[in-house]
Amino acid sequence: MDRNAPQGTGLVARSAKLAELAHSRAQAAEERRRLTPDVVGLMLETGFARHFVPAAQGGNEGTFEEFNAAVATVAEGCPATAWCASVASSLARMAAFLPSEGRDEVWAKGGDTFVVGSLSPVGRATPAPGGWRVTGSWAYISGVDYCDWAVVCAVLPGDEAERQGPPPAKLFALPRADFTVQDTWHGSGMRATGSNTLVVDGQFVPEARSVDRQRLFDGRPLDSAADCHSVPIQAVNGLSCAPAAVGAGRAALRLWTETTAQRLARGGGRPGVPGPSRGTYDAVLTRAAGELDAAALLLERAARLADGGSRVTEGEVAQNMRDYALATELVTNAVNRMFATAGTSGHTTGNPLQRLWSDVNSIATHIALAFDPAATLFASQRFDR
Repeated sequence: MDRNAPQGTGLVARSAKLAELAHSRAQAAEERRRLTPDVVGLMLETGFARHFVPAAQGGNEGTFEEFNAAVATVAEGCPATAWCASVASSLARMAAFLPSEGRDEVWAKGGDTFVVGSLSPVGRATPAPGGWRVTGSWAYISGVDYCDWAVVCAVLPGDEAERQGPPPAKLFALPRADFTVQDTWHGSGMRATGSNTLVVDGQFVPEARSVDRQRLFDGRPLDSAADCHSVPIQAVNGLSCAPAAVGAGRAALRLWTETTAQRLARGGGRPGVPGPSRGTYDAVLTRAAGELDAAALLLERAARLADGGSRVTEGEVAQNMRDYALATELVTNAVNRMFATAGTSGHTTGNPLQRLWSDVNSIATHIALAFDPAATLFASQRFDR
C-alpha cells in the first residue's frame, strides 16, 4: 500500500485485506464468472458500499481521492473484485440523488447495502398513480447476483417529433425482488465480475424512488450539500473504471518483473540466445513502470479535482475526462508491451499475467474511458472559444 495514500475513513488500509483474499480466490472467481461470496462479504465489510452514502442514511460521504487509492489497491489483488467494489461505491452515489423517502428505503438496513445498476437509458417508463411502470433490459450489470438494490435508467414518454435533443430520462431504484437476472456474461476479460443482464417487466416504482437523470449530470442532488454528490458525473465517471486498470497494471508489472528476472538468471537475453535481448527487457520494464506511474499520477490529480464538488469548473471536467482516457491508454500500452515479451507461457489460461492482460484490455473498452469524446470536449474549450 502507498504510504502516501489518503487516510480519510480508513478505506485504503482496509482494502489491503480485501486484496489479499480476492487474490486467493481470483482463479475460482474466474471459473465461476462471478466473485465468491466471502469476497463480496468482505468487500461490503471493508466499506466500499457506504463510502459515498449520505450521512443521514448511515454513510461516510467520503472523498474521491480515498476511493481512487482504495480501488487501485484492491485491483492489485483482483481487478474484478476492484471493479465490483467500485460499482458498489459509484451506484450508491447515484442512489444518493433520490428523494429522502426513497433513500430511506434503499438504506433501511444500513449503509452497507449493495447497489448496482446502469445509466444507459434503455428502459421505458410510463406514468402510473403515485409513480411509474418501468420495463427494460440492462446488460453488463456487474455484481448483480449479489446486490440488494439496483438503479436503472428509463426514458419517459413524449412526442418524439417535437423533441429536441435526447429524450428525458429518470433513474429508478428497485429492490432485488422487483427484477430478474439473466446469465449472459461470457466476456474474455473481467470474467469474475458477473456482469449479467437485469430485466424489469412492468414493475411499479413509486415517485420517491425516482429522480431526473439530468440532476446527476449537473451535480444537483435534491438535498445534499456533500462535495461527493454535487460534482457533475462527467468529472468522475471515468474514475469508476480507471483505478482498477492501474491496480491491475501494477500487479502485471510485479509479476512480469519476477518472471523476467528468473528468465534472465537462466541465461535469457544473452547474445545468440533465442528470444528478446537484455536491452529489450530493460526497455520494456522502464517504459512500463514509467507509464504506470504517470497513469496513477493523472488519476490522483483527477480525484483531488473531483473532491471540489460543485466548485469543479467546465475546464476541469474536460481535463478529468481526458485524463481518465489517457491514463487507461498508458496502462493498456504498458501491459500489452509486457505481455508481448512474456513468452508462450504467459499466454496460458492458468497464468495470472494472461488474466491481468485480458482484464486491463476489457476495462479499456468501457465507454467512460473512450478517448475521442474526451478529446472533442477538451479541444472545443481551446479551439472554439
